[in-house]
Amino acid sequence: MDGILLLNKPKGLTSHDCVFKIRKILKTKKVGHTGTLDPDVTGVLPICIGRATKIAEFITGMSKTYVGEVTLGFSTTTEDASGEIIDKVAVHRTIKKEEIQLVLAQLTGTHSQTPPMYSAVKVNGKRLYEYARKGIEVERPSREIKIHELILQDPQETYEGESITFSFKVTCSKGTYVRTLAVTIGEKLGFPAHMSHLIRTASGSFQLEECSSLEEIEKVMGEGNIQSLLIPMERALIHLPNLQIDDTVAMKVKNGAVLEVSPLLFDKEQLLMTDMSGDALAIYEKHPTKQGLMKPVKVLSI
Repeated sequence: MDGILLLNKPKGLTSHDCVFKIRKILKTKKVGHTGTLDPDVTGVLPICIGRATKIAEFITGMSKTYVGEVTLGFSTTTEDASGEIIDKVAVHRTIKKEEIQLVLAQLTGTHSQTPPMYSAVKVNGKRLYEYARKGIEVERPSREIKIHELILQDPQETYEGESITFSFKVTCSKGTYVRTLAVTIGEKLGFPAHMSHLIRTASGSFQLEECSSLEEIEKVMGEGNIQSLLIPMERALIHLPNLQIDDTVAMKVKNGAVLEVSPLLFDKEQLLMTDMSGDALAIYEKHPTKQGLMKPVKVLSI
């Protein structure tokens, strides 16, 4: 049983909870997720099964798309709706659509972002949320993120009220905290804010419409047809240039041999090796010290 299972993650479960449930349903231990989703967040969570666990890091590194909601008027400890209110300021003026659009445009591109205290980032060997639960604030390392697209979803021209809410769509790089982005949007508009709702609609090329619920996965497994839900590894790696090799070279690749550089790798970082049937065998990259050679990053055939 090898491949990627596309789960529509339900609200209230951690990504680890989902892995635990999938292990029980599929009766297999070789299961891993591809990037943490907070318990309150729903949507696309690719789950790697069997040999596909070897490519989890490559799926995790892909861009993600979310549809979220910002609420202006108060901020919370966790930066989302589940946290305790820490700052509250009534929205005392009308906010125009153009003003929000200008802020979203300013936040599009490459920026530095500091992870929230309630996050799984490790500092001195501990998760930040472990410090946060004890009321300890520590210095957090900022990271570079890229916002590919950030657009307002609502059609209205003006927003009024003590607290106002609007929705947005964002496509962003790995490691982006969308709840922190929501707080930043509020700050730029002059008010405390939090992310009041979030759904991941895409992870790389995987779309929400392709995903199944835990109940649907359990039903298909009970019918003995789970293979119908498993996406082959090759699709998850479609962003890599593909070099199809004959049986002689394939044997070397399966054994992790160092090879001469393919012309396909001249201006690329990595290369997917497939056999004549199109099955993924390994991911290669240029050798760091030996010019003209490439080495395996990950052998996938075993």
